[in-house]
Amino acid sequence: MEVMDMDEKIIIGRETPYPLQGILSLPDHCSARVPAVVLVHGSGPADRDESIGANKPFRDIAEGLSNKGIAVLRYDKRTKVYGKQLLKAGPSAVTVKSDTIEDAILAAKVLKNDNRIDPGQVYILGHSLGGMLAPRIDAEGGDFAGMIICAGSPRLFSDILLSQNEDMLGQLPKLLHWIANKQIAKLKAKFTAIAGMSEEEAKQVKVFGKTYAWYFKEMDAHPAADYLARTEKPVLILQGDKDFQVTAEKDFALYQQICIGKPNVSFKLYSGLNHLFMKSVYGRVKDFKKEYKVPQKVSAEVLADIAEWIARYDQSRIFNNLISAASAYPNPL
Repeated sequence: MEVMDMDEKIIIGRETPYPLQGILSLPDHCSARVPAVVLVHGSGPADRDESIGANKPFRDIAEGLSNKGIAVLRYDKRTKVYGKQLLKAGPSAVTVKSDTIEDAILAAKVLKNDNRIDPGQVYILGHSLGGMLAPRIDAEGGDFAGMIICAGSPRLFSDILLSQNEDMLGQLPKLLHWIANKQIAKLKAKFTAIAGMSEEEAKQVKVFGKTYAWYFKEMDAHPAADYLARTEKPVLILQGDKDFQVTAEKDFALYQQICIGKPNVSFKLYSGLNHLFMKSVYGRVKDFKKEYKVPQKVSAEVLADIAEWIARYDQSRIFNNLISAASAYPNPL
């Protein structure tokens, strides 16, 4: 039986230079401490709903999980609110640590200090870049009960961007191939050069737009695959097979390879779903703007699987605690 949810306004990082507004969606009539999830955005500026075109996947997730007895915290991304301020502060001010990791850790602390939340059952759900970073966020202070990686990748972020551009090239008319191919070659050369740059050099070189090489160099120094390989916490890795931003062939398969023999990691690939875990419409990277203009909802199957996975580990933890408590008493025989 599903329960109703209620939303509360929350401030993340109230005492920091970058306080962020958010929403805590709670199951109605919490009679006991409930499990909770922190939602972590993909790349680029994003609001608390992770609004993309006509879609709001984080709002869907918050509504869906809170109706199943799980609290959900979502908040505006730092670059969405303070983007201009961060750019003025220079290249060193914008890294995945400042843009994503620090605020996700603060969000976890907000939940663990809420007496309606079970502090031992706070999870991270990262989408896209947020999914890539989830194991690092956990290791650097998030200290979550487990991780849900949605449409993430264990590859370097630069490799993913190049793959997306190459996929785009394959879908362009032949007359445009030559121009696009030259642009991709220039981008590849820039990414290749980053490894040999010093920190100071990386903070001086723009890769594209307003993004400096330091953004990628700092991230590359902390490979997502390394954190994932080391963790023994429960991990759920989800992917849509029609995702054209990260793919089942390159990304989901690599996750499976890295996690061979790790019983703490579970996988599920969804038929017909795109990067937002919504029904695929066009299925091509060159049509991504049209794809996301179609208003849809996150798949109910995905939400049910996440809720079931959290419930399974919640029950397992309770059972283990009971066993531990019982073993503390002397054997009566």
